[in-house]
Amino acid sequence: MSRLAGSSKLLRAMNESAALAHLLERGQLTRADLRELTGLSKPTVSEALRRLTGAGLAGVVGQLRGGPGPNAEIYAANPDAAYAVAVSVRDSGDTDLPSVVAAASDLSGQVRGRAEIAVDFLRTQPVDAVVEIVDRLRDEVGIPAGRLAYVQLAVAASYDAATESIHHVGVSGGWSRPGLVGDLRSRLRTPVGVDNDVNLAAVAERRRGAAREADGFALLWLGEEGLGLAIDLGGTLLRGARGGAGEIGYMPLFAYPGSDRKTDLQDLVGGPAVLALAAEHGFHGRTAAAAVAGAAAGGDTASAFFAALADRVSVGLAAVVAVLDPPLVVLAGQVAQAGGRPLCDAVRAAMVRVEPLETAIAVTAIDDDAVLLGALDAGVTAIREALIASVHESSVPATTT
Repeated sequence: MSRLAGSSKLLRAMNESAALAHLLERGQLTRADLRELTGLSKPTVSEALRRLTGAGLAGVVGQLRGGPGPNAEIYAANPDAAYAVAVSVRDSGDTDLPSVVAAASDLSGQVRGRAEIAVDFLRTQPVDAVVEIVDRLRDEVGIPAGRLAYVQLAVAASYDAATESIHHVGVSGGWSRPGLVGDLRSRLRTPVGVDNDVNLAAVAERRRGAAREADGFALLWLGEEGLGLAIDLGGTLLRGARGGAGEIGYMPLFAYPGSDRKTDLQDLVGGPAVLALAAEHGFHGRTAAAAVAGAAAGGDTASAFFAALADRVSVGLAAVVAVLDPPLVVLAGQVAQAGGRPLCDAVRAAMVRVEPLETAIAVTAIDDDAVLLGALDAGVTAIREALIASVHESSVPATTT
């Protein structure tokens, strides 16, 4: 009898998990919609909705009128059931100090608030800065106690999940300190995810941008300071054995048998190099993106600059295409956003000259902060998966020996 009861409890949990998953993915649904999506009976769907509503994970948000019989109730997941906060740490490019930018999202994915602070990481510990901005968002958004379910941290660095260590950090300070991620998790009292900023930009590009319909794609990040590459294989990001996949800025460039001074791709198309190249062509700005934006507004007078910049970009991109043969390459980052269509067209022309493989090239379709949006998307996905699992696990009978 106990085994039968346990099996019944487990089956009920599976039904509730399925119903919640559909509500989270599709939004507002009626009982009839859920019956069609899950294949469950009317009483089973009604019981699953009753339990989800009682747990505060779902609720009635309206009624469907016009059909025969009583109006059908419309259900949706409760957006206030859990929250995610994304925190992005980067060199701001146009100020003297790095910045920490954060945003909070509810369970539906709606952004509830943003905050930004400039931080001198030579004087302020990274954990203190992250906790400060998360606490500020908690207060401003009014996140109830216990409802912050996940914090996703985006860093200009590689992250080794096995050792919870951050390497090749693009900002100053103690980000490489052993134990930092564990300390952050302890201070925030919530799960914490860490990922490379360019990987998270690719998450946003797949969900919201130019790669929504792509089977896979490579995202080349042309930033104010650093370069980066994200590799999406059918919706799964390739991170490498130690989280270092995509650190394309370190790719060496030299003629055989080499030279005394190592030159890498960063020296060719990093922010300072782009700024200098723009100045050579008569386009000036405080930052590389500002100079490129000025060139993009210059019409035909900027064609020589974009051709020269595209030739440099094609050096790294040709290697990516030759090794990965992606169906799509997305140009992203502040410089790519500033260059827009003129830069994209110039890169397409340059790639025809240097690479025999035909690869579609597009500029990012995201005009907001792609890293922050991608971190939010990753955080919301994590809490949705956790909620679905919790509904299931809470009803799984304990195993005894």
